[in-house]
Amino acid sequence: MEQRFGRGSSVNWKWIIGIPIAVVLLAIVFGLLSPHLYLFTQVEAQQVGVRFRAGRIYEVVGPGVYSDFGWYANLRKVSMEAVTFSVSDPEVVTSDRQRIGLAVSGDVFRPSIAESDVLIRLWPEYQRLYLSDELLKTRVTDLTLQAIKSCAGSRTFNDNVIGAGRDALRVCVDTEVNELASNLGLTVKNVAIPNVILSPEVQTSLDNITQSRLDTELAQQDAIKAKEQATAEQVRQEGEVRVALSRQQEEVRQQTTLAQLQRDRVLAERSVIEATKSNELLSAQKDLEINEVAAEAALAAARATLAQDIVLAEMYASNPAFAYLQAVTANASALSPTDKLIFVPEGTTPTIVVPGSGIMPTVDTAQGTVSGGTPAETP
Repeated sequence: MEQRFGRGSSVNWKWIIGIPIAVVLLAIVFGLLSPHLYLFTQVEAQQVGVRFRAGRIYEVVGPGVYSDFGWYANLRKVSMEAVTFSVSDPEVVTSDRQRIGLAVSGDVFRPSIAESDVLIRLWPEYQRLYLSDELLKTRVTDLTLQAIKSCAGSRTFNDNVIGAGRDALRVCVDTEVNELASNLGLTVKNVAIPNVILSPEVQTSLDNITQSRLDTELAQQDAIKAKEQATAEQVRQEGEVRVALSRQQEEVRQQTTLAQLQRDRVLAERSVIEATKSNELLSAQKDLEINEVAAEAALAAARATLAQDIVLAEMYASNPAFAYLQAVTANASALSPTDKLIFVPEGTTPTIVVPGSGIMPTVDTAQGTVSGGTPAETP
């Protein structure tokens, strides 16, 4: 039966029926061939591609676009991104029988392109871990719990909880987890222990111990502080004593220096006085010697000067007449022709010579020679 739609048109049922059949056939063919080919499959930058033929790995490739056709050809993608995990163990018994809880976190990585040999070797056993993040987290959680038990259980409470002991615990857990994960071709990084979980009883005991330690340290600090204050006070007092002693010593030193200077000044003045006296004594001695020499010289000169007088005096003493003659001569020589009177001291007899006509002078004053005649005397 043929149905027409409009004038001169009809439906071609062959095409209507053929197209669906062709699609179905293509789907069947693609379904039959899909296990044996892949076309333009892209491996992302954070992935590694594992290429299969006949159910076996023949190549591990990095990022890119790949196609292949062969007997059971296939390409599986393995993520290289970090898979973060966090594990909590609420109860771990330490070596000194204390119970604590630990929380551990980190990142786990699958084999990279540089570890393709590991990936090929371990793929048959652990391909599900390489393809599923959830299975990977579960397995790493189990490994981490085992590492926590091993590390924390072999250490004391203080070594697991206090100070640098926690970092040593982290290193131990990191080492243990990586050693266990290496058997699976996995690498664990960035291991951290962000929290140590303590039970209320342990927390109370720890708080008491901490408070007691703080009280002890505070008491020790107070004792040290008191000792330091006492030492400081002692040092201050000793400093004051030293300053006072130093001041006294300085005063004594200055007084000693002043006394020494005064002594030196007195000695210097004494030396000057002694030198002056010595010079004056020497000068007096020299003057005395000079005066003695001058006196002796004057005495000698006087003796030389008076020698004639002494001889005359001796002659006068031995010859009075000659002495009288000399006296008369001296008197006569003392008169000039114009002299009229001669006054002599009271109690003596003057001799007056009055020259004139008819008078013969005893002494000629003009010639200085004695002539005859009798001298005239005045009453």
